[in-house]
Amino acid sequence: MQERIYDALRRGAHAEALTLARDAIAATPDQPQAHRWLALALDADGDRDAALASIDRAIALAPEDADLHFQRAGFLLGKRDVDAAQAALSQSVQLDPNQFGAYILQAQLAIARGDLDESQRLAKLASRIAPGHPWLRMLEGTQALQRGDADAALSLLSSAARQAPDDTQIRYVLGFAHLQKGHLAFAEHAFKSVLGQLSDADNLRALIADLQRQQGRVDDAADTFAPLANAADATPAMQRLGGQLELAAGRPDRALPLLRSSLAAQPEDPLTLAAILEVWQRTGDRDDARRTLDAALATSPQVEGLWRARVAVEPLDGEDVLAVFDRWFAAAPDSLAALDLQMRVYTTRGDTALAETAARRIIEQQPDHMPAQSCVADGHLRRDPKMAVAHLNDLIGKTENEDLKRVYRGWLGLAQDAAGYRDKALQTWLALQDDTAEQRMPPPEPTTASAPLPPITDIIPGTPPAVFLIGAPGTSVERIATLLAGCIPAFRGDRFQAEPPRDALQQFNTYSRLASGELATADVAQSWYTQLPARGVPNAQIIDWLPWWDNALLAVLRAHIPQAGLLIALRDPRDMLLDWLVFGAPFRFVSADEAARWLARHLEQFVAIEEGDLFRRTLVRMDAIVNDEAAVAQVLSEVLQSPLPPPPAGMFGAPRFAAGRWRDYAQVLAQPFATLAPVARKLGYSE
Repeated sequence: MQERIYDALRRGAHAEALTLARDAIAATPDQPQAHRWLALALDADGDRDAALASIDRAIALAPEDADLHFQRAGFLLGKRDVDAAQAALSQSVQLDPNQFGAYILQAQLAIARGDLDESQRLAKLASRIAPGHPWLRMLEGTQALQRGDADAALSLLSSAARQAPDDTQIRYVLGFAHLQKGHLAFAEHAFKSVLGQLSDADNLRALIADLQRQQGRVDDAADTFAPLANAADATPAMQRLGGQLELAAGRPDRALPLLRSSLAAQPEDPLTLAAILEVWQRTGDRDDARRTLDAALATSPQVEGLWRARVAVEPLDGEDVLAVFDRWFAAAPDSLAALDLQMRVYTTRGDTALAETAARRIIEQQPDHMPAQSCVADGHLRRDPKMAVAHLNDLIGKTENEDLKRVYRGWLGLAQDAAGYRDKALQTWLALQDDTAEQRMPPPEPTTASAPLPPITDIIPGTPPAVFLIGAPGTSVERIATLLAGCIPAFRGDRFQAEPPRDALQQFNTYSRLASGELATADVAQSWYTQLPARGVPNAQIIDWLPWWDNALLAVLRAHIPQAGLLIALRDPRDMLLDWLVFGAPFRFVSADEAARWLARHLEQFVAIEEGDLFRRTLVRMDAIVNDEAAVAQVLSEVLQSPLPPPPAGMFGAPRFAAGRWRDYAQVLAQPFATLAPVARKLGYSE
């Protein structure tokens, strides 16, 4: 009977095993082994409470049987009752000091507690009973994993697996060793080989699905996870994860029922809501979206995310979206979220008066709500710039938060400009620059040539091209960078991020050291080449946005990076200065006169490149296109000889001053503009 029961369990025929075990108990009710067989069958069938009760009956019939206590410990671990399992193991060892499995399991529990010393002590006791047993290597491998020594763990566990290739526990731990080493495919294979043989098969299935996802096999991941997501007892989180995997696999029709069930159970979950909105976006089924969201709102009208989604379903230029807002305000009359979204929708529709009404209602509840204050200020600016100036001065006087005051003062400067108060606008901008000076660096002083430039080295055939993007303050070079970052994989703007490359071009004093001869051009070039693989550019094909430029770098490019070219953003120098004063830059200055003198010296370097034809370059004159994303994209497509996709409208954000605005400040900035006039003329700009 025992063999027949075990055979049924091996085949996964749990119902057959249960029937055979119950027949055995009916035939010999006082036989403890029969109750043990039933416990095994019940555990395999998923009824752990009944399995534990059955093994307890077996122990009652044979309290001195160490094996029964050991098996009871296993069932208790399946129920996550570690303390009771530890007690059962101790009882097993007391009854039979040679209970090898009990020592092994106790050692594993010690590892789980982080007590490696106790685990090694128990492993040593076990080795006296069965020296050379593969489980001993499994323990050593598990201990190595706990210490973070993945190489030793992998070696020990691989050896144990060769010794016992069919051992479930060894293959299971081997999977984690591969996982720690980053061997995702090997870890997946190890875990799949034991799937269905362990009590935590659901967790293991989820782990396998995640490994497949990490390998880019989202179809396989979705298929592996599907039994969990579609199970009758699936949690909302499991249904959501299943839906996300199906969506990633490009199967929105299979994702929808899972996400709909998850949303019904947890309407407040933003991840589920985001995923199901993407499904509807892909399928275009607005009617299903309306039905599903209305059903969720009927039971959960307090969930703001549902209302936001319901608004998003409707075309913003239609009347239905306004009806949704009516329902939302009926459910939550003073909802800030509803007012905020309503303000944005009205702004998008061009209903500026209604948007401003919503903004004022927001400010009544939250005076420091920036988008609402911006909406009201913009309304004043459209109607009467002088009224906008008065409004912003009043707002600044009432605001205690210094950060908000700086923002409002920035708006004030633009309002003063629109009202024709040029001198006051300039005073406001200069004061703001002074307030934030400590947060910015001084502009690097341009070097002067101390030696003739080396000849341009011949380009080795097949060398990938490189481009250095550069632009002085006020050129709006960052707009070129924003556009390139969205569509050119070779573009790198990491020099402006938290972890910039550690090459010489990132160091502030490189140019002065090059000019003085202290730093060799070859060393600068080598530092640049060395950092490229870490920047994800192994073949040196790159568009590298530099934080600043100096002609001292020409010697490096001509001698060691001849395949490069310069992409230089440029505007009328007087518009550049005005832009720098109004919108800021990474560099600080003491006065407008000082900024103009530095800018003139800096731009003379580009004049030198142009007049002397010192290196390959392309000037991107931003004057007429500074606020036109499509026009900038077209220019870059021609320069790079590669068509760029149409950029989204509004990608550049708030508009910059149009070309020629410097003339409005010709009187209040007469001296700085006079300083810039000669270099402006050399660069092709009229007086």
